[in-house]
Amino acid sequence: MSLDKFKIAMQYAMPKHFISHMVGKLAAAKAGGLTTALIKLFIKQYKIDMSEAKYPDPAHYKTFNEFFTRPLKEGIRPLAEESDIIAHPVDGAISQLGDVVDGQIIQAKGHDYSLQALLGGKEEDTAPFLGGKFATIYLAPKDYHRIHMPVDGTLSKMIYVPGDLFSVNPLTAQNVPNLFARNERVVAIFETEIGPLAMVLVGATIVASIETIWAGTVTPPAGKDVFSWNYPTTGDNAITLKKGEEMGRFKLGSTVILAWGANQAEFLSDQHPETVTRMGTPFAKIND
Repeated sequence: MSLDKFKIAMQYAMPKHFISHMVGKLAAAKAGGLTTALIKLFIKQYKIDMSEAKYPDPAHYKTFNEFFTRPLKEGIRPLAEESDIIAHPVDGAISQLGDVVDGQIIQAKGHDYSLQALLGGKEEDTAPFLGGKFATIYLAPKDYHRIHMPVDGTLSKMIYVPGDLFSVNPLTAQNVPNLFARNERVVAIFETEIGPLAMVLVGATIVASIETIWAGTVTPPAGKDVFSWNYPTTGDNAITLKKGEEMGRFKLGSTVILAWGANQAEFLSDQHPETVTRMGTPFAKIND
């Protein structure tokens, strides 16, 4: 058995939710010098550029989670403010992007999966995105882990979808069928100038938490059923976020998947799989 096949086999075998729960407890612990030592080790291991952080001193962070979701210095990620430009929502790297074809999207070479399954299983939630575009962006451990709005939007629905917690790194994406539609995830659907926009926050091994700014921690605890929440899109209680505003965050990193409808916007020519992304930079152009 090759090393890659062994790594995949181990992921199927290991108790991923239990491991993630235990790592989550450690990441949330205020352990003083131990926490600082762990943060320093992590910075060294993943070559993290702390000069970009608002608080570059590892001792500033009381928990590993505080460090992992660290804010950046003001102005370090300039926002593409042009009204016809969709901005990157995160720091990371593009895994795949392209068309939603017959309700399927690309996971990796030779692997497609169902957009409807990704979004929680309901036709009514999937219909606006059929024939549209999707993009999958992977956040590595070294990346900034706050998620921002790519366009102005008003929240209309949030869906929690229970699932597994496989790793979402490129090796796993190439070898585990339906990876993103089988992992635990949180789906946020916004009304925007390009129509409905879906932002899917996918959990992974040792992802201790997925949060949104309007609901706080959505998971953990992990559930067994799909849950959805509808939100007013008009009036005083509407949740409207401007392009570049924070909408959520990962504790211990994962993947964000975007989807929008047909003929709404086109990816810029320099955007393709393996492109490194920086939050706020141009991603796609809205059609006239």
